[in-house]
Amino acid sequence: MGLKKLILTVVVLAALGAPVAWLVVRRSAPPEVPFARAIRETLVSSLVTNGKVEPLEWVAVRAETEGAVARVVVEKGLPVAPGAVLVELDSSAARGELVAAESRLAEAQARLQVFELGGPAAELAEIDNGLARARLELETARRDLASLGRLAEKNAAARIEVTAAEDRQRQAQAQIRALDNKRAALVSPAGRQAAESRVREAESSVALSRRRIEQTVIRSPIHGVVYLLEARRGSYLRPGDLVAEVGQVDRLRVVVYVDEPELGRIERGMPVSITWDAQPGRRWEGKVEKLPSRIIALGTRQVGEVSCAVANPGRQLPAGANINAEIRTRVVENAVTIPKETLRRQGASTGVFVLSSDRVSWRTLGLGSTSVTRAQVVEGLEEGAAVALPTEIPLRNGDRVRAVFPQQ
Repeated sequence: MGLKKLILTVVVLAALGAPVAWLVVRRSAPPEVPFARAIRETLVSSLVTNGKVEPLEWVAVRAETEGAVARVVVEKGLPVAPGAVLVELDSSAARGELVAAESRLAEAQARLQVFELGGPAAELAEIDNGLARARLELETARRDLASLGRLAEKNAAARIEVTAAEDRQRQAQAQIRALDNKRAALVSPAGRQAAESRVREAESSVALSRRRIEQTVIRSPIHGVVYLLEARRGSYLRPGDLVAEVGQVDRLRVVVYVDEPELGRIERGMPVSITWDAQPGRRWEGKVEKLPSRIIALGTRQVGEVSCAVANPGRQLPAGANINAEIRTRVVENAVTIPKETLRRQGASTGVFVLSSDRVSWRTLGLGSTSVTRAQVVEGLEEGAAVALPTEIPLRNGDRVRAVFPQQ
């Protein structure tokens, strides 16, 4: 500036007064721009998303028979052992069926017992008495026939008497055969088979009725925690209706929703950290267990469901919770990193404004891994370099600035 211009400027400033003079000087000063330094650190590259908690092993308990819920034994969130009663249905109808079935079984067994004993007791007694008389008559006829035969040989008895004795013997033998046939007819194979069939049918009815009574008592099939309880006292259940869900929640399966473009970063075994908004400050740790086999729509997102196994000590993370997940995809040791918000786009290039003396210069960067807040620089920047943080003031290559370094 020449001497005349300097004198003119001083005169103008004096005329305008001190406040205006300060404003002119202020406008001519370089703008204040915040900067951060590139540092060397271990960078944990991670992917942050959301997901949902499920038990690692769980069973949906469903009603096997219909009936009104008479009693709900458990509460949601309580642990149960295998076989523990969850819900009891009204069993009065099934118990009535059991009484009727047991009555039919007793009647059928009594009928079969008749066959096993040889027939009805009264008829058997009558046949046995008749057989006793017929056998006595046969024995008497045989003795008479023998005696008369000897006498006839000596011509001491008439032939007609011998014939009469032979007739009595034949009649007695015929009566015995008839009574034996009558006894056999009391327990015919066909009749016995019919009686046995009625017993089997009655036994099946009894077993079915008992099974229906058992089905009114709904039990937990596994050891776990009741994390869903649908049954309510007085409600009516039909076969297949959901009663409860029981799961083992010491370890959980977390289904993490990863956007399709990011799926290539995920591998089995990668560490995952889970947080839950209901318990701020708590973290649950696990690993990626299974990669998705298909892409699904989740609102406006196209995602893959990545399955992770997560430890749940204290069982404080409940099944069904909506969670936040951070999958650590890579760890880079001794990396030069900068805050991600310092990165800017110029055309097809990504770079930063670097402080050089009191001016900024554009620097295109080669980037590596990223974390939630920081990016690795693999080319174009050295450790300790100051890079411009976001500001409302638009920056251009070569602009003078007054650098400030906010507390990081």
